[in-house]
Amino acid sequence: MGKAARDMTSRLLPAAAVALLALSACNNDKPETVTLTAPDPQAAEIANRAPVELPPAMKAEVTMRCKDNSLVYVTFFQGDKMAVVKLAKDGPATKLTAAKEGDPLKAEGYSLTGNPKNISLTAPGKGSTTCHQ
Repeated sequence: MGKAARDMTSRLLPAAAVALLALSACNNDKPETVTLTAPDPQAAEIANRAPVELPPAMKAEVTMRCKDNSLVYVTFFQGDKMAVVKLAKDGPATKLTAAKEGDPLKAEGYSLTGNPKNISLTAPGKGSTTCHQ
């Protein structure tokens, strides 16, 4: 090995040692691990949170003919506390809800009572009508 190569090696080794020393000081925090023996740090928070209610599943999606010869598109959901109404096939959908099963489903001037076979619908600007499948 020549003198130039020895000089370069002698300069690089201390520089590498300093760089490794600096890097070894980084990120000394160990990640918190939850095991069977270690308590979960979020256990109290999880135990005290409100229960999660999943959205209802679809019950029926129907097209109905109304007394005034118009069509209405209704999606009924399980639990009978929610329905989605459209006055045109590609029109805007309006979500109607009720506080409890059996109450009229209402929102934005709409009111709906009934089942997937027959409904009574009040729509804004259209008044009340009955519709059937």
